[in-house]
Amino acid sequence: MDIWMIFVILAIIAVVIELFAPTMFCINFAIAGVITAVISLFYSNIGILLIIFAALSLFSILFIKPLFLKMLKRNTNADFASQYIGKVVKCIEPINKVSGAVTIYDERWEARLSDDSEEIPAGSDVKIVSNVSLMLYVEKV
Repeated sequence: MDIWMIFVILAIIAVVIELFAPTMFCINFAIAGVITAVISLFYSNIGILLIIFAALSLFSILFIKPLFLKMLKRNTNADFASQYIGKVVKCIEPINKVSGAVTIYDERWEARLSDDSEEIPAGSDVKIVSNVSLMLYVEKV
């Protein structure tokens, strides 16, 4: 078996583990494994290749993983804001400070008043002004 195959197999195993436990940890070893496999096509000293693999893994954990997580978090928030915040939607249950619901794209979402105004009756149009997790905060249009 060629050395490059060992690193490719290691990368595949890391990807499979990442699929079952998506922690953004094992993917670092997959990245290092692929790069080391390519390097092993030109250089065959297993000791040096293991050092390269370890260094690439450490580099990926320290620098690439935080970058991926930052991009993932930024994209998630931007998608939600662009899809929902500022939209005028239909109230399907009376909305007050402790209960209520709206419908967005045929999906039911929990909603609460964003201010101290009176209860909004079902059937009214409301504007989404913010969210906290999966809770939408609305105001009467």
